[in-house]
Amino acid sequence: MSDPINGKVIVITGASSGLGEAAARHLSAQGASVVLGARRAERIEALATELAAGGGKALAVATDVTHSDQVKRLVDAAVERYGRIDVMINNAGLMPLSPLERLKLDDWNRMIDVNVKGVLYGIAAALPHMIRRKSGHIVNVASVAGHVVRPGGAVYSATKTAVRVISEGLRQEVKPHNIRTTVISPGAVASELPDSITENAIAADMQKFYEDVAIPADSFARAVAFALSQPQEVDVNEILYRPTRQLL
Repeated sequence: MSDPINGKVIVITGASSGLGEAAARHLSAQGASVVLGARRAERIEALATELAAGGGKALAVATDVTHSDQVKRLVDAAVERYGRIDVMINNAGLMPLSPLERLKLDDWNRMIDVNVKGVLYGIAAALPHMIRRKSGHIVNVASVAGHVVRPGGAVYSATKTAVRVISEGLRQEVKPHNIRTTVISPGAVASELPDSITENAIAADMQKFYEDVAIPADSFARAVAFALSQPQEVDVNEILYRPTRQLL
C-alpha cells in the first residue's frame, strides 16, 4: 500500500512556528517536499536546513501573506523547484482580541489582512496550477472561534467564520477540477497566537488559558495528515477539534 503523503509537494504559510512548523515537520517526516512561507525568514531557513539535514526536502521563501505578489512568489517557487504543487496549507493567522468599544482599528485591519485576505491570496496563487493539473488539495485553517463567539473576539471570530464560508464556496466551485478542500478549526493549540493580543488583561487571561488547556501543535499536524491521506475519492471537508478540557 503506497504512502499517500510521500512525494507530495506541500506549501505551508505561517510555517515559522506553532501549527505551521508542526505540520512541516510531520509531513516532511512522511516524505513530503515542504515549501515554507513566513515573514521570519531566519526561522524558516533554519527549519528547512534542519529538515534537509534529516533527509527531507524543504525550501524556505520569506513571505508576508498580506501581499498577494509574495504569496504568488512562494507558490511559484514550489513549482519551479519541485515541478508542481499538490497541497496548499493557508495557515498564517493573528488573534489580537479586544472589545469592540476599544476601537482597535489597526488590530481589526491586521486580522482581516492576514486571516482573510491571506487565505484568499493563497487560493489565488495555488488554484491556477491545480486547475491546470486537475489535481490538488487546499487546506484552510479556521478556528473554534469560527463556530463560537466570545466577548472580545467578535472580529477574530468574523475572520475565521469567513475562512469557513470561503472554504465551502471553494469546495463547490472546484468539483469539476478534481480538487479537494479541507477547513480545519482547532481549539486551544500550543502556538504563538496569544502573543498577538495587544490588550494586556486579555493577553494575560489567554496566556493562562493556553497554559492550562492547550494541546501540542502536532495535534494539528495529525489532522492535516488525516485529511491528506484519504483516498482520492474521499474529500474531508471540515475538521473541528478542541482539547478535551476546553468547554467553548
